[in-house]
Amino acid sequence: MPLSIAALNSFDRDAFVAALGHVFEHSPWVAADTFAKRPFRDVQALHEALCETMLGAPAERKLALVRAHPDLAGRLAASGALTASSAREQAAAGLDRLQPAEAAEIARLNGAYRDRFGFPFVICARLNAKDAILASMRRRLANGPEAELSTALGEIAKIARLRLDETIAKEN
Repeated sequence: MPLSIAALNSFDRDAFVAALGHVFEHSPWVAADTFAKRPFRDVQALHEALCETMLGAPAERKLALVRAHPDLAGRLAASGALTASSAREQAAAGLDRLQPAEAAEIARLNGAYRDRFGFPFVICARLNAKDAILASMRRRLANGPEAELSTALGEIAKIARLRLDETIAKEN
């Protein structure tokens, strides 16, 4: 059942992190470090505060956040080991129904991307179809490392917003 902003604002730190820790993949520190910025007037203000925390983190923490994301249609997906959120998001983009040639191409691009940047390709899968994801993977391989890290963090912000929208009740 979705939470209200009022309930979230009333939580202690542990309950706050328990409610929002999943919003940033395997990185509950974002919620923990945002707790002190309460109260939030709405989901938008909460999202902005969470993203401010993410973007204000030291470089190594931002890199760890990006690295916490799974490869698209990778071994974690194949073995059923994705988080529930990641599994739903990849399925929404059709990445759970790839043809063998598509799966091979995504695997090749995942490898090339990791070799070039040292972290997985991150895109908000729910906002993209598999063809758009493949095109983005090819295009973003040409980016420089700083630009790509910035792009990945922007995609993580989009993912976080969609996860927040599932977690927080819509207000009338």
